[in-house]
Amino acid sequence: MRTPSWRKLFKGASIQRDLEEVRDLFIRYFKEQTIQPLKDLGRFVAFGALGSIFVGFGLVVGLLGVLRMFQWLFPVLDGTLSWIPYLIVVILALAVGALVVQRIFAGTSRRMKDDR
Repeated sequence: MRTPSWRKLFKGASIQRDLEEVRDLFIRYFKEQTIQPLKDLGRFVAFGALGSIFVGFGLVVGLLGVLRMFQWLFPVLDGTLSWIPYLIVVILALAVGALVVQRIFAGTSRRMKDDR
C-alpha cells in the first residue's frame, strides 16, 4: 500500500524544526519592526543635525556680512556711534530667532490639531 501524499508533509515534521521556524520568524520580525525603524530614525536625525549646523553657520556668516555692509555703507557710524551697526545686527538676529521659534510652535500646534 502506498503512503498518502499528505502524510509526506508530516513525515519530517518535528517540534525542533517548528521551534526553529518560530525563532527565525521572531528574529526576522524583531529586525524588521525595531532595528530598521531605528536606523531610519538615526539617518533622519543625522541629516537634520547636519542641516541645522549648515543653516546656523550660514546665518552667522550672513549676519556678519550685514554688519560689515552697514559699517562700509555708513561711515558716519564710526567713532562714538560704532555700536549702532552691532545693535542693528543683534536686533536682526533676535528677529530671525523669534521667527524660527514662532514657526516651530506653529507647526507643533498645527500637528496637534490634525491629530484630534
